Amino acid sequence: MSDPVSALQGAQFSGIASVEEGGLAGMITLRGDLGSKVMQAAVKEATGADIPATNQVSLSADGGTAWMSPDELLLMVSYTEVEEILAALNKSLAGEHALAVNVSDARAVFRVSGDGARETLAKICPVDLSAEAFVPGQFRRTRMAQVAAAFWLDESGAFTIVCFRSVADYVFNLLSNAAHPQSAVGVY
Repeated sequence: MSDPVSALQGAQFSGIASVEEGGLAGMITLRGDLGSKVMQAAVKEATGADIPATNQVSLSADGGTAWMSPDELLLMVSYTEVEEILAALNKSLAGEHALAVNVSDARAVFRVSGDGARETLAKICPVDLSAEAFVPGQFRRTRMAQVAAAFWLDESGAFTIVCFRSVADYVFNLLSNAAHPQSAVGVY
């Protein structure tokens, strides 16, 4: 078996914002009744985080949980522990109408940080990213130019972006071009 590698093996760009490929990340798609007490306990055990409200992300020291739809979450866990966590999650959810799938190797993760982070994303996403409209803890599924992506803002003002691994190179180049100093628009 080969050793796992991230999509772009740590690619970085620095401009009006810093763009960094986030490396290997454990991710589990979980579908089911988000109001179920059994589901809530299983998610908390797996990630250390609560099930978030609509369009929110809930982060903990052990991982996080992002709201994807009324019956779907994205669980973020340690890449090296994802299979163990998935097995424990399935055991906890036995008898519940639920589906949990390891999607770690199908996704790529990026971090966009710095003073120009909002402007960088605003150039390529149809989202109001003003400080009043998009606050830490918010989660958004959207289009990033031509591809599907999701992102959230953390307390430090950095965005974490998740996309399909198959478009990681495109997304990195898109983010890098949007963060290029000569392309500054100056909105945010």
